[in-house]
Amino acid sequence: MEILHFKRDIPFMTYARSTTVLSAITFMFAVFFLITRGLNFGVEFTGGTVIEVHYQQAASPSQVQTALEKAAILDSSVQNFGTSADLIVRMPLREGVSSAALSEKVLSALRADAPDVELRRVEFIGPQVGKELVTDGSIALALVCAGIMAYLAFRFEWRFAVAAIIANLHDVVIILGFFAFFQWEFSLTVLAAVLSVLGYSVNESVVVFDRIRENFRKFKKAGVAEIINNAITATMSRTIITHGCTQMVVTSMLFFGGETLHYFAMALTIGILFGIYSSVLVSSPLVMWMGATRAHFIKADPVPADANAKP
Repeated sequence: MEILHFKRDIPFMTYARSTTVLSAITFMFAVFFLITRGLNFGVEFTGGTVIEVHYQQAASPSQVQTALEKAAILDSSVQNFGTSADLIVRMPLREGVSSAALSEKVLSALRADAPDVELRRVEFIGPQVGKELVTDGSIALALVCAGIMAYLAFRFEWRFAVAAIIANLHDVVIILGFFAFFQWEFSLTVLAAVLSVLGYSVNESVVVFDRIRENFRKFKKAGVAEIINNAITATMSRTIITHGCTQMVVTSMLFFGGETLHYFAMALTIGILFGIYSSVLVSSPLVMWMGATRAHFIKADPVPADANAKP
């Protein structure tokens, strides 16, 4: 199925140098904000108390936040959880204050505004658990990257593996850069989105790389840039359909999924957009510049045994 049909190949590689420079600048900005501002880790990583409350009617997070501020509870984070009547209140660690005492204080503040509010659950996350989650998340990210490199090196060639992992890390760092710059909360759901983007982005790279390998076998006289341009152009329709449909679902979560899914969908949106960009204008130029040629995919024809025999 094709939405767009191009009569001529789009000369993507003509602009490869400019787009790569742009990517490098964006990447450096992302790293800069990660170093200077850092990520705004959620309670899952820093430790704290999670309180779930239920109202008899719909309640907005801003309404709950205002009730907490009246009681001098200023460092809380409030989100809807499941329905408009269920909310999650996250509180950071407080020295000398138990989670039971903190939950009672929060519940008293909320009941002063709405007497019918119910306490559903209280969870305490210690600082050690938060550190373990940071460590485990970093290990998971590293293992995913290693697995991607091994798979691509086995399926294609080492140049493709290196190009793909650079492009994928480019996407991940830029997502983290956005979260550092805007100080959006980085939670476990966002980490799940980042890992999803890695798999999603490598899928796009595999499609383009597979067509490049096919073109090396098909077009024996074409140059490397022409082969890559043809591969990207030929997969454009598939890219539009796949990413367009995915983004429609993610957009619905972004606007209608509530606070719980908002940053998850935001991370996916950034990842999808930059994933398309990196697969076309980052990984493909890197493959070309690292010297990928037809000889890496086409084995030389075997010399007959009698060809070297003396007449």
